[in-house]
Amino acid sequence: MILSGKEIKRRVGSDISIEPFNENQVGPNSYNLRLHRELLVYTEPILDMKKRNNVASVIIPQDGLVLQPGQLYLGRTIEYTKTDALVPMLEGRSSIGRLGLFIHITAGFGDVGFSGYWTLEISCIHPVRIYPGTEICQIFYHVIEGDYERYHSDKYQNNRGIQPSLLYKEFQSPSE
Repeated sequence: MILSGKEIKRRVGSDISIEPFNENQVGPNSYNLRLHRELLVYTEPILDMKKRNNVASVIIPQDGLVLQPGQLYLGRTIEYTKTDALVPMLEGRSSIGRLGLFIHITAGFGDVGFSGYWTLEISCIHPVRIYPGTEICQIFYHVIEGDYERYHSDKYQNNRGIQPSLLYKEFQSPSE
């Protein structure tokens, strides 16, 4: 079951936290999240799963930034979200997708108990100008049934910014 927009609004402050919260961003069954002004881009010609890959920061000016096809951009939401007893999911907005802009290539399925900013995996099939503060994606919530364990991770939980891949940590031995 997916929560309605009215139910999301009702639960904010209890088992849903969205900061900052703006009632105008509530949709029929989701909440629109906005794009922060910072992006990260990988600076290495080949990305390696087993190591930390270097990134560079790019600031989106108020008059916009043109994204290029073939480049992966990591962004984040302005909003910090937290859920208890619900499964958050993230999708790009259809109006954004119709510009050939992919906002969350994979991993849009959140874990019950996730707390943090959402890192967005952004790519495009055609050059497109983006702007900071744009309502770029939407979060929606599924009710979870049965016993569960709350999400905990030393990689992504309670993050404070854009999170490049930390997959390399899974290849390290416990003594590293």
